[in-house]
Amino acid sequence: MSYRDTYEAWLASSALSEAEKAELEGIRGDDKEIESRFFSQLEFGTAGLRGTMGAGLYRMNIHVIRHATQAFAEVILAEGPEASARGVAVCFDCRNNSDLFAREAARVMAGNGIPVRLFESLRPTPELSFAVREYGCIAGINVTASHNPKEYNGYKVYWQDGAQLPPKHADEVAKKMRELDVFACVKTMDYDQAVAEGKIVLMGRETDEKFLAHSMAQVNDRAVVEKVADTFKMVYTPFHGTGYQLIPEALGRLGMKHVICVPEQMVIDGNFPTVVSPNPENPEGFALAVELAKEHGADFILGSDPDADRVGIMVNTGGGEYKVISGNQTGVLLLDYLIGAMKRAGKLPPNPVALKTIVTTEMARKVAEVNGLTCYDTFTGFKFLAEKKDALEGSGQGNVIMAYEESYGYMLGSFVRDKDAVTAAVALTEMAAWYFDQGMTLYDALLALYEKYGYYAERTMNLVMPGLDGLKKMAALMSGLREQPPAEIAGVAVLQQKDYKDGGVVNVADGGRSAMELSGSNVLRYEMADGTSLIVRPSGTEPKVKVYILANGKTKDEADGKVAKYAVWAESLKG
Repeated sequence: MSYRDTYEAWLASSALSEAEKAELEGIRGDDKEIESRFFSQLEFGTAGLRGTMGAGLYRMNIHVIRHATQAFAEVILAEGPEASARGVAVCFDCRNNSDLFAREAARVMAGNGIPVRLFESLRPTPELSFAVREYGCIAGINVTASHNPKEYNGYKVYWQDGAQLPPKHADEVAKKMRELDVFACVKTMDYDQAVAEGKIVLMGRETDEKFLAHSMAQVNDRAVVEKVADTFKMVYTPFHGTGYQLIPEALGRLGMKHVICVPEQMVIDGNFPTVVSPNPENPEGFALAVELAKEHGADFILGSDPDADRVGIMVNTGGGEYKVISGNQTGVLLLDYLIGAMKRAGKLPPNPVALKTIVTTEMARKVAEVNGLTCYDTFTGFKFLAEKKDALEGSGQGNVIMAYEESYGYMLGSFVRDKDAVTAAVALTEMAAWYFDQGMTLYDALLALYEKYGYYAERTMNLVMPGLDGLKKMAALMSGLREQPPAEIAGVAVLQQKDYKDGGVVNVADGGRSAMELSGSNVLRYEMADGTSLIVRPSGTEPKVKVYILANGKTKDEADGKVAKYAVWAESLKG
């Protein structure tokens, strides 16, 4: 069917409410808008679904949620009766419609005879990963769009290990979605009946307590927090999201006496009224927190994104001003601290390992190797970090003490298989308290690490390409780089061209070819003669191509200069 035919079919469907039909009738004269909503269905990938909310096949709404859940249910049922009887855990965040979408997903699972554990109210994403593992579920569903703008929502799916769905199963769900009619195929069950019959069981405080117990077990130096608790102050913001309860509670259990929460942002609100974007990567979102920190003389600021899987920090530079510490820098600080703290506490395991993604700073590798750890790379996304952790620990090759990616995600311990802002908040606060006891801010600590390990600088360029034309531009950019791979960038020779799609490596000087361990992802990487790494990767969740610049130098100015030079090249790729 054409997008026009699909549009008319939706309008004629009895499944739509009057409000939904009115919304679609309102765009009847706008062919471009109709095409954007009905040219295709939202693509189901290993991260599930994500898109703007509204009526239509290429939008997030209850019909798309039910359709995806029916497809997922059939994949689960194909695993056999024992597997499906283990049930599915369902969680949701603070976004508009998240609770509605979660309940609809639960109704469809129950309608297919698959038992559901549904959180009674919004919870952090890592608690969903934990619940899947803790209760032995076959799978999990989380309704969240993480840090995306308020217009978005998403549907993330997990498998029995608590990590996001493996590519094999994601492909099966996507195939089912193509085969099944979006309306006619769906089996549902009345919500109240499902609860009464025990087919939907609500989770609450008992699961929180189990999760927090594991989170607090990651603490290495409670004594240093107790030592400085009377004078050490911090500001926390959940950006209107799910961290608002568990993170302050966890910090209190750590021993913190002065956790000053931003009152306006402790209010749950899917419209995120106090920020342009609820993303801890955006410094402007911390404006209210900075005001509060200055008022109270706080030592650092911590913010978790709406679904509380990512966390960002700002630190007092010593003069009452607060500086953003990037995800790359935060991870390096935390890795270096954990190695030392675990050694002091006698908790560093044999064969210790650090994990990072291919787009994360190479300084993490330097920190790991100088301290006797092995550092492995994975593709971007915690499902790959989780997969690598399980592979290493399952084979006895190593014990992972930390896994992280540059976009503010950190995984500690073995009780979750996703990024975890709750546990990371505890670890970061413990670290800040330890440096405070040494008479240092985290900014001082970062500068000391540069002196010890060398100067590194990173920048992520977001080449935004919205709309249908944007998808074509993104594809054209990647194909163009493959068809005419650059031998020189910004006047510097390319030593190696790496294509993670097929795992191929080309040495530019002699044309020699070899293969990498990693393959199967639409990512290109260039190793430059000046030691810089450049990575080009289309986003899997947003209409943009990301260019990562990973540089180093003998001085800060040298490293920063390389970043600035390559940023000009990156900007030129947008055309």
